Amino acid sequence: MLDLEENKRTLLELQQELNNLFETLKVAESKKELTELEQETLKQDFWEDTQKSSIIYSKMNILQKKIRNYDDLKKELENLVELNELLFLEKDESLEKDLVINTEKLQKKFSDLEVQTLLSGKYDTSNAILTIHPGAGGTESQDWAEMLYRMYTRWATDNGYKLQELDYLDGEEAGLKSVTFLVSGENAYGYLKSENGVHRLVRISPFDSGGRRHTSFASVEVLPEITEDNEIEINPDDLRVDVFRSSGAGGQHINKTSSAIRIVHIPTNIVVTCQSERSQFQNRDTAMRMLKSKLLTLKEKEEREKMADIKGTEMEIGWRKSNSFLCFLSLYFSQRPPNQL
Repeated sequence: MLDLEENKRTLLELQQELNNLFETLKVAESKKELTELEQETLKQDFWEDTQKSSIIYSKMNILQKKIRNYDDLKKELENLVELNELLFLEKDESLEKDLVINTEKLQKKFSDLEVQTLLSGKYDTSNAILTIHPGAGGTESQDWAEMLYRMYTRWATDNGYKLQELDYLDGEEAGLKSVTFLVSGENAYGYLKSENGVHRLVRISPFDSGGRRHTSFASVEVLPEITEDNEIEINPDDLRVDVFRSSGAGGQHINKTSSAIRIVHIPTNIVVTCQSERSQFQNRDTAMRMLKSKLLTLKEKEEREKMADIKGTEMEIGWRKSNSFLCFLSLYFSQRPPNQL
């Protein structure tokens, strides 16, 4: 009976967590949005814009999965609560053991879903565009950049994400000079955004005949893929578009046609390049999405800086390790009698 009492308390705690998840996951809002998107698919001209229809179906899949996960947890929890009450009335040791085991499994499912609630940022559900550049260190850093590239691609593959290489430039002796690739899948940007920044590697260099220790740097830029046309507006007059032949593997077509695209946004001097597609138009579309992502990130950064200027410097409310605290200590001890020091 003791196990059933403890299990009942655990189930009651899970019921409270379920109520919190309903609010955090915005289940009611998601169901409403899903209904609106389903109405969109019934319009006659829905399939005329394949890109828009693909975005809508992608959103629907994410919403359906979120709602289904919540509903499945709710149903399973209700069944366990009911079984727990029945076992109070009619004891069955075999069922009691199964009940406790299934409750533990349900706790694990709750924990997994709670992790997903942390990915609640505006673009966390978006695909991620990663760009890796080696820093100071020559061949060492180029090799380190390629190691990072292999690490991210392996992680993405192991976790069921799709990969698309958008631009790749080989290193002089080893590694790479730059690479840009797209990681597609649910919450790709949410999981990868924390990788943004400079990464450092310290090791005994395999390229140094003296076996000396080297420090290598590589920068990783992580951006959400912007698919909504209304996210940011770009004036065509602000763009300079260059067309050139693709380099690297890809067969005769990639070497004989000028399908690669380079777009320069003149006001900000942002440059994006794509050469992964066989069609010049496909490369242009991909490059424009990359440019939108960079411009959106720049816009949000400027807004954060403006807010910081408006708020000013925030002082910590409490004792601070500063000269004022040292002055207080000096004054305190100087005013005490010598025999009390």
